[in-house]
Amino acid sequence: MISYRRISKAVLLSSLLFLGASFAMTATAQDGKTLFSTNCASCHAVHKKLTGPALAGVEDRWPDKAKLHAWVKNSAAFLKTGDTYANNLYVEFNKTSMTQFPGLADKDIDAILAYIKTVPAPGSEKPAAGAGAPAAEGDNTLLFGVLSLILAVVALILMQVNSNLKKLANERAGEPNETPVSFWKHKSYITLGTILLFIVGGYLTTKGAMGLGRSQNYQPVQPIYYSHKVHAGINQINCLYCHGGAQEGKHSNIPSVNICMNCHLAINEYKGEKIYTEEGVEVNGTAEIQKLYKYAGFEFGKLWDATQAKPIEWTRIHNLPDHVYFNHSQHVKAGKVQCQTCHGDITKMDEVKQFADLSMGWCINCHRETKVQFKDNGFYSIYEKYHQDLKSGKIDSTKGITVESIGGTECQKCHY
Repeated sequence: MISYRRISKAVLLSSLLFLGASFAMTATAQDGKTLFSTNCASCHAVHKKLTGPALAGVEDRWPDKAKLHAWVKNSAAFLKTGDTYANNLYVEFNKTSMTQFPGLADKDIDAILAYIKTVPAPGSEKPAAGAGAPAAEGDNTLLFGVLSLILAVVALILMQVNSNLKKLANERAGEPNETPVSFWKHKSYITLGTILLFIVGGYLTTKGAMGLGRSQNYQPVQPIYYSHKVHAGINQINCLYCHGGAQEGKHSNIPSVNICMNCHLAINEYKGEKIYTEEGVEVNGTAEIQKLYKYAGFEFGKLWDATQAKPIEWTRIHNLPDHVYFNHSQHVKAGKVQCQTCHGDITKMDEVKQFADLSMGWCINCHRETKVQFKDNGFYSIYEKYHQDLKSGKIDSTKGITVESIGGTECQKCHY
């Protein structure tokens, strides 16, 4: 007689293996590039000095990786060890303390270091013909699914072989063989199938429900191909020149045609490095400038009448639900949060996409981990108790005070 209990266990084990592999792929999706963009890009570039030093070759400058780990996690505490290189670095950058990242594990820091090694030096990037976009990151979920299916088939074959051998043994021993019940009628199979459908259906339903209203990686085609990499990256145009509202008000405004024409009254052709769409098609930068002129009602070489300009119908990328309150100036001006924290490394994006999922959990985790910059920041002068505790040493200045400590995770802070 077939051992239905063994069959049930084998099928259940194969299903759990597949589901476990899917969860594992989700959990490991945050690689070194993502960690770099989230934690490092606001102060560091790989091949260029920003607020902090360029990170290319950083491992060579730190002969002991354990010291580098300690420096990243808590630079202020590491300086007290008297390390010569660390103190020279601190002095070189005007004694500006590096942001602490106690939440980064050694493996996370190693992942960031591994990503830094893969970033080519400026000018060394040579996109192949018809391929200007970076290669998509690999997803091995399908491979795990195929392997799980193969293992399930092998298990079923082995159980069938075992059943046949048992039949032969019973025949030789003169014992009767019971007629097996068809699997679609067997209660154990029906129960097992119901449980599996409930688990898989529940998982897919929950995953789908969690993604409702989110648009991470949303990257629409815009009426004019505007490259942030060319403007904010190569030409170093400050974000606030075009999006001044981010510093002064709740919304980060979309720049008007007048803002664009401040530069393009004089610049009517593109002479920079080649740019490509996500599909690898080369973009004619000069033709895109002509599209701008069409919206502006401008003909190069003639006097421009700004009253003839029409607004460019940009497609909005970032949009929070109506019941969520978010103030750009509160983060940019008061909190001194860098644009890259929420928008990713915008200076390397040609076609902009939504970098973070902007979910409630994502925002709350940021508030729990982000330190409030109390020093020389008049916006937080009302928190006299915290200022006094920092001066007296009651609160460790190296650990600081998080946004959560001043009520940053209270419901009414973000919801009307």
